[in-house]
Amino acid sequence: MLDSQFDIAIVGAGMSGLTCAQMLHQAGYKVVVIDKSRGLGGRVATRRLQGTHADHGVCYLKPKSTEFQNLLSQLVDRKIIRVWTDTIHELKEGKIQPPQKQAPCYAATNGITAIAKFLSIGLTLRLNHRVERIEEQNGWTLYCESGEVISANAVIVAIPAPQAAMLCGSYIERLKSINYSPCISAIAVYPTERQAEVERLDWKAIVCLDDSDLGWIGIDSTKQLNPGQPAIVIQSNASFAAQHLEDSDLQQVGEQLLKRAAEVAEPWFTHPEVLQVHRWRYAFPINSISEKYLAATTSHPLICTGDWCGGNRVENAFHAGLATANYLNQQFSNYSLPEQFWTKITA
Repeated sequence: MLDSQFDIAIVGAGMSGLTCAQMLHQAGYKVVVIDKSRGLGGRVATRRLQGTHADHGVCYLKPKSTEFQNLLSQLVDRKIIRVWTDTIHELKEGKIQPPQKQAPCYAATNGITAIAKFLSIGLTLRLNHRVERIEEQNGWTLYCESGEVISANAVIVAIPAPQAAMLCGSYIERLKSINYSPCISAIAVYPTERQAEVERLDWKAIVCLDDSDLGWIGIDSTKQLNPGQPAIVIQSNASFAAQHLEDSDLQQVGEQLLKRAAEVAEPWFTHPEVLQVHRWRYAFPINSISEKYLAATTSHPLICTGDWCGGNRVENAFHAGLATANYLNQQFSNYSLPEQFWTKITA
């Protein structure tokens, strides 16, 4: 059994956890980021398959705040992301049409997980580590499924609220009242000869506003600089996902989504070379809270945060991470936090 000592342990390597960790790390704290998955990013996720890749969680970023725009501008300067499109079409009453307003939508040419990898530079990571329980004893002790025991003076839990409630609900009861809607993503790759048909389309992505099954149709390969073959992501709406979330045959569920997308968009969608399906149990917070974090009334800091704080998008998770880092630093009053930590990240 390993035992590791840190100033701060952060559970969750999504946008909020990595943002918070990078700020505190640059300020001088000894920080560890722990995540049950093998990869980084949470729903900022990229699936690699058939020699290509597709973003099967968060599809793109459209900034609203100056601070988030500044982060994205830094990522553009480093050639991690670029403006993908300024037009997300809409499917409404069975018709595909451009929106009334246009705005830059950013995507990563090598997959949106590249953003999480950038935010993780220099951090101490424990991936594929599931935290089974936490206990307050002269600080905090985190017991991992792997057998590692991690000690920290403070803990930040930056995961979906229902998962946070299972880990620390006895310390913060309010977590149990926050609910999520699910989503099912189908990732389909097509033969290279379909590329000409993709290039003839007058749209790159469609948000489905009132469809019975669909929430999103995206020609994900158009984010790449030189796509070799079409890769498409179809995402369900919440009601379809809730109906099929526990189905044992996910491939059949994915085929249903492709069939529906073919009906409203392109008939050839039903004939992919490869089809993979992913189940997002905690896709979107339904009843997010206005606060940027929830803090327990414990002797040592225990704070929960995530995209369920202040909204339900990646940008909300980013701001929640910033606010949580500031709050925790005030508890310790040890260091000065960097104003724009992303400009100081060096590989």
